[in-house]
Amino acid sequence: MNKNVTAALALWGMEGASARLIAERENSVWKVGHEGRAYALRFHRPGYRTPAELQSELQWMAMLAAGGVSVPRPVPLRAGGFTGHLGEQALSILTWMDGVPIGEAGALFDTSDPHALAVKVGREMARMHDLTDAWKLPEGFTRPDWRRAGLLGEDPLWGRFWEHPHLTLAQRDLLLDARAKADARLRATEGGLDQGLIHADLLCENVMLDAGRPVFIDFDDSAFGYRDFELATFLKKSMHQPYYGDMRAGLLEGYSVRRAVDGDALDFALLLRALTYPGWIITRLDEPGGRERSARQLAQALELAAKFVNT
Repeated sequence: MNKNVTAALALWGMEGASARLIAERENSVWKVGHEGRAYALRFHRPGYRTPAELQSELQWMAMLAAGGVSVPRPVPLRAGGFTGHLGEQALSILTWMDGVPIGEAGALFDTSDPHALAVKVGREMARMHDLTDAWKLPEGFTRPDWRRAGLLGEDPLWGRFWEHPHLTLAQRDLLLDARAKADARLRATEGGLDQGLIHADLLCENVMLDAGRPVFIDFDDSAFGYRDFELATFLKKSMHQPYYGDMRAGLLEGYSVRRAVDGDALDFALLLRALTYPGWIITRLDEPGGRERSARQLAQALELAAKFVNT
């Protein structure tokens, strides 16, 4: 076994546990077996989150799990706390969540009833947000802020999307125009928007079903943000699927146990979500498949930007 994995497991008193690498993306994730139970050991990407941000993410997940939402539960270290370190490397261990992802890249694996599936997801999102709003944040709690400045400011959280190197001058001007108009709209309306902690990455890959119940995983990008942005994130990659209308209607129906969502507000949130990806992909263009993903993200961002600017 990798010596760093062995040293990490010792921090949790899991000496002798089995471990195998299952994901090497933003974080390195190992599936651990210990005393008949399964866990996920995460080696967090250096420099991506501060220690306080990591601790806050894990505190939020622990609260949600205690409240009955199906999310991974952080496992405390032998010495206490949720975040361990090997030198500068931050670590955490979560309970392993059973279940199967509902899809990949916006395509559902089971398309027999996308409306009913999205109703379930919408209800669970609403429950997550209700629990969160009733929770008193622990002292020192901090997560990134993905509201107006984080989306449209001079230094957005995921990068200056209007500076993507594959944009033509006309396309760059279109994104800048959309950015300016979106910023003006948010300035005028953000005070009345439902906002707070959001998962911010509830793609199909991060929503699983376990015995028919939604399970939310991968809280790495959780942030303060708009709740419409949460719903838009779930829908964005499915926008060109034939069942998109059913998914959208089901999600809004399920989420309406918390509040009704205006269709125009959701369309605006879809634009905001789409604008983040050209910035995110800039530093990943040379990764395997990076240029193909980039072309798709640019096409969608430009499509929604043109629709927004011209209506």
